[in-house]
Amino acid sequence: MAYKNMRNIWIWFCLGVAGVLFISSIQSCGKSGAASAAGLNIQYEILNLSPNLGYISLYIDYNQVNSLTTPYIYGVNSGYFYVPSVDIPYQFRPFIYNGNSGTTLFSRSDSLKTGLKYSLFITGTAVNGVPQQLFTVDTATEPAIGRAKIRFVNVSPSATGGLDMYANGTLAFGAQLYPTNSKFIEVPVGNYDIQIKAAGGTAILSEQSTVTVQDGRLYTIYAYGYTTRSDSAAFNSGFITNK
Repeated sequence: MAYKNMRNIWIWFCLGVAGVLFISSIQSCGKSGAASAAGLNIQYEILNLSPNLGYISLYIDYNQVNSLTTPYIYGVNSGYFYVPSVDIPYQFRPFIYNGNSGTTLFSRSDSLKTGLKYSLFITGTAVNGVPQQLFTVDTATEPAIGRAKIRFVNVSPSATGGLDMYANGTLAFGAQLYPTNSKFIEVPVGNYDIQIKAAGGTAILSEQSTVTVQDGRLYTIYAYGYTTRSDSAAFNSGFITNK
């Protein structure tokens, strides 16, 4: 009798251990799947540089990305955010405070690669709610030790003849056309005075007098706005740390 009881206890003990191991294996698989999904992420940023487009929202896979109280505003860089690379489409809709908009102004379904960074420059005068767009890949090879990489983006609609960008008085990018971006180039680390002029011109359209670039980093200088305007849509420039 004692032997039979001991055997029953042993059987139940083995079943209990097997159950714990089974549950642990399921949990382990779940965590592995989550880690794999997280590994599919990219980083994406939106620059609303179209003065008549108004406040906009972004919907990815039909879900709103920005908060119900925070639109993408003209001239304001809200920075990168993470999103799975496989989620599409990207729909841009008018922003409604604490609400949702069912009207899509324009949409994109770009091919995005895991682990990379991207920017969408929204520019020009929107026609029927559709502005011009420049989509860029913000990831590049590592610069040499003691150096950084910079590039130049022209999204100024009035600079169709091209723009020159000078770094400490030296021409870094010449006749960059609208709307295009240059390749990244290497520069020594340090402080730079950035000047932007019309291609071949001498008048300074925009100047950033204290730009610091650091070892191993990637940066974008971009020009936007109109040389013919003096309001909030006037010609200006911005600076992005891509890495």
